[in-house]
Amino acid sequence: MKSKKQTVLVVNAFHQETLDKLDLIYTTEHLWKLPASEKPALIKTLNGRCRAAASASWECDHLTYQLESLQLIAAFGVGVDGIDFKQTDSHGIRVTNTPDVLNDAVADLAMALLLATTRDMINADKFVRHDEWRVGAFPFGSGLTGKTLGILGMGRIGAAIARRALPFNLKLAYHNRYPKDFPYPYFTSVEALAEASDILLCVLPGGAATENIVNASVLSKLGSQGVFINVGRGSSVDETALAVALANGTIKAAGLDVYKHEPHVPKALQTLDNVVLMPHIGSATVETRLAMGDLVLKNLEAYFADRPLLTEVNVI
Repeated sequence: MKSKKQTVLVVNAFHQETLDKLDLIYTTEHLWKLPASEKPALIKTLNGRCRAAASASWECDHLTYQLESLQLIAAFGVGVDGIDFKQTDSHGIRVTNTPDVLNDAVADLAMALLLATTRDMINADKFVRHDEWRVGAFPFGSGLTGKTLGILGMGRIGAAIARRALPFNLKLAYHNRYPKDFPYPYFTSVEALAEASDILLCVLPGGAATENIVNASVLSKLGSQGVFINVGRGSSVDETALAVALANGTIKAAGLDVYKHEPHVPKALQTLDNVVLMPHIGSATVETRLAMGDLVLKNLEAYFADRPLLTEVNVI
């Protein structure tokens, strides 16, 4: 006799290959495909026969929490600021994410942004394409040797960036909620780290605790030759203050992969030529996204087999 497939609520469209695998393994109900008026009815019909959901980590439809039989949200992504933990805690819903498998991809992009900004690579490319090289030399960039890279948020990704930075002869420093076992100077405030750094690189998660933590005061401490890089979350940065700092020379340049209200990027940033803008592609490699999807599937498999979850998120 054929075993009955478990039912999984698919909250949103986060990665097509993972969605295809979910459709093969489980009986899936795709909340995101329905018009808003039909979603509550689906949640009602799923109650009692659906115990798990798969969702992007950066957003989760609020109706998901109304599924009374829900016990697990398997989130695709490492930052879980899109999950309402007040709701999951009050309803006894467990949450998993996909850490570690994206560390290298994000760290690689961070280094790419660091080089693109300090050597002004995007403008150098335009310089060649527009035939400006025929009439003069491109302005000098800045070298990395001996400069201080200040890492704001020394977690798994921050540590991966640090390992990549050392062969470039960069000095390292960092700020975290608390010091860790690293042989680099630790600064107790963001302002102090910015003042000590030539390049300030943000890898912070989203949430209320980090909202606008990189503000006008921090940018002024970074200084007129300073470079700011963000591969964490856009909510950590006061984007208005950043645009002003770039426009008036408070800092030299910036490289951004994340923004407050994605996919919307402030026009004030788009019009500047001293900022490199990426469309949130930190983990966007074929290999990384497949690994993230596989971790979502493994957490679901573990849950339905009554085994320990591989990467459960515990919010204190």
